[in-house]
Amino acid sequence: MLLDTPVRLGVQLAPQHVTYDLMRDAVRRLEDMGVDILFNWDHFFPLSGEPDGLHYESWTMLAAWAEQTERVEFGALVNCNSYRNPDLQADMARTIDHISARGGEGRFIFATGSGWFERDYVEYGYEFGTAGSRLDDLAEGLQRIEARWKKLNPAPTRDIPVMIGGKGEQKTLRLVARHADIWHSFVGADEIGHKISVIEKWAEKEERDLSNLVVSNELHRRDEAAADALYDAGTRLFTLNFNGPDYDYDIVTKWLAWRDAKNG
Repeated sequence: MLLDTPVRLGVQLAPQHVTYDLMRDAVRRLEDMGVDILFNWDHFFPLSGEPDGLHYESWTMLAAWAEQTERVEFGALVNCNSYRNPDLQADMARTIDHISARGGEGRFIFATGSGWFERDYVEYGYEFGTAGSRLDDLAEGLQRIEARWKKLNPAPTRDIPVMIGGKGEQKTLRLVARHADIWHSFVGADEIGHKISVIEKWAEKEERDLSNLVVSNELHRRDEAAADALYDAGTRLFTLNFNGPDYDYDIVTKWLAWRDAKNG
């Protein structure tokens, strides 16, 4: 049985085609509006529009958000395991966790994946490999990250939530069953039940309790009827893509109202 948490709204600020001043202002405004989680993404070039347009690096930005914000959780949707040594990733996550803590628990979410955008690899000198080899690297990396968190001094302020995205049943969903606190995907409401059953079967083999797993999905190109169906299927974290420079805050207001109605 999955965790039935209140609905939360995440907003993914695309770090492309905007100045950082605009992004900083958007972070402040979205937190003030009541958004629950802020995400960026871990790429080195724009994913749409002008291929060589304005773009910013993920982790340095997240450290700035840790200092700038006071309430929201935040992370990358998602970090690419290929770009950094796993032990370094663990240390970076722990440090950002502490920056965001304000004397209490940190607010960082370690959302991660195996990578897919070939241009990032080619231009920055990483081996692209295959989808299978990158997933194998992610499996090894997650083990090292969790082991490093246990060794760091000071330790993270909390058990940093791990978010894993994807739907592949042989490798990705097994990693979800083994490591994740949040499972993120783009699948439709009609697929969620089957995918959860696969995760549960892997969890039995991994001897892991999944009662606290949160199901996450996207609002991109979906209306309220589709969001209602995702909710009925068990989704509790909904993420909205947010592109600048002409940010449409009205759409955020709409989905915040939908969230609040679901939470009664």
